[in-house]
Amino acid sequence: MDSSRGGSSKWRKRPTFLQYYRTPILLAAVLIFAALFISSRTLVAPSHRFSFSPYSRQPNPSPCSKTLGDRFLWYAPHSGFSNQLAELKNAVLMAAILNRTLVVPPVLDHHAVALGSCPKFRVLDPNDLRFRVWNHSIQLIRDRRYVSMADIIDLSSLVSGSGVKFIDFRAFVSIWCGVNVNSACNADSSSSMQFYLLENLKQCGSLLSGYDGNVATCLFASQEDCRTTVWTYQKEDGILDSFQADDELRKKRKISYLRKKKDVYKALGPGTAAGSATVLALGSLFTAPYKGSQSHIDFQEAPSDQRIQSLIQKIEFLPFVSEILNAGKRFAVQTIKAPFVCAQLRLLDGQFKNHWKSTFIGMKQKLDSLRKEGPLPVHVFVMTDLPRVNWTGSYLGDLAKDRNFFKVFVLREEDELVVQTAKKLLNSGSYDGGERQCNAFSLPDMLLYLEEIICSCASLGFVGTSGSTIAESIEIMRKNSICS
Repeated sequence: MDSSRGGSSKWRKRPTFLQYYRTPILLAAVLIFAALFISSRTLVAPSHRFSFSPYSRQPNPSPCSKTLGDRFLWYAPHSGFSNQLAELKNAVLMAAILNRTLVVPPVLDHHAVALGSCPKFRVLDPNDLRFRVWNHSIQLIRDRRYVSMADIIDLSSLVSGSGVKFIDFRAFVSIWCGVNVNSACNADSSSSMQFYLLENLKQCGSLLSGYDGNVATCLFASQEDCRTTVWTYQKEDGILDSFQADDELRKKRKISYLRKKKDVYKALGPGTAAGSATVLALGSLFTAPYKGSQSHIDFQEAPSDQRIQSLIQKIEFLPFVSEILNAGKRFAVQTIKAPFVCAQLRLLDGQFKNHWKSTFIGMKQKLDSLRKEGPLPVHVFVMTDLPRVNWTGSYLGDLAKDRNFFKVFVLREEDELVVQTAKKLLNSGSYDGGERQCNAFSLPDMLLYLEEIICSCASLGFVGTSGSTIAESIEIMRKNSICS
């Protein structure tokens, strides 16, 4: 007889005490646990939104009381590395003009944060952009993948020669939020301490991003972006910019404002609400030429301020740190071993993926010319986002097979040079000589930086993708003769 079925049976087991009372006991246990949990949350949860001590019943002092008299500038970089580098340069100028200590951000993952389109007047609001950058930066710390922009770009000449002051984002977080950021990557992710730490960081980032507005002399979160403002210095102020949304776009996006030029010193400097704030939080600082104007920042010259004029010239070229620079040069000398031409081909990303034919035209013309001039084979370094296994059927595939006339070189992430450069970078000190916090576990991506240096060493010429900020960066390095 199947004892699992219903009906009477002398072989059916008699219910035990626990079986009779299991449901009431479990229900009571759940109710007691819930009561204790709610009580404990009431006792240990911050009693004020901006209390940064998770176990304090009283709110901590304002974060501004911990800044030791410094005045900071924090901004929200985005998009790929070349865009982030361009924003860093503009941030250096902003900090110098406004006499603020610049918070140096990490290198963000490629397109982890996207701004949108300035020409189409479709961009993230400054608060949302800042909060996304904050969250991604904290995630990099937690994942042990944090690499500072100052670990990649050599800022030492700006510190010694221009008097610009910097602070690492991690150090700034420790000051502003009143937490030890080491806890963000060392604590057990399931612990209550980790839970409250992350909540505090989230609240801290929300405040800094401007969701609660400006906070007296503590924080000024600018709401200006490329839709409304072109920042200038010692030139036009308060006048309309030459580029405005057309009637169709104004109607489609319900645009009621006009783009104006504003002098950054007059708008954000001494004597203004922004100027009196300990922390000035800006949004995107990326700019690009567009229809006779600049999309957001126009700091091309400062004739009445020699210090800033000199700085404008100096930041045009900010070199990579020596570990990266020397490795790229070594590949050119020891691996290619001959004069070569570099082709930077952006084929898969954004606006470039539908323009393969036009991208290849310039490269083909250059290589045909070199083949006629000799000597052969022509050495070619190819920098592209198209994996080599996918070259078949394209001009690159034909080029690689034409070994009588061309010798093609590429660099891959798994190559020893890339791996060893990343290890050296992790073992080197941070830019301010301080102890690294939450050291990275995984090796940082070095491929792009090394490829740019190799291309800057191409003595037979360089062919870049039109409109690519990577190509622009390489042209600047070539102009400054980093391989000579």
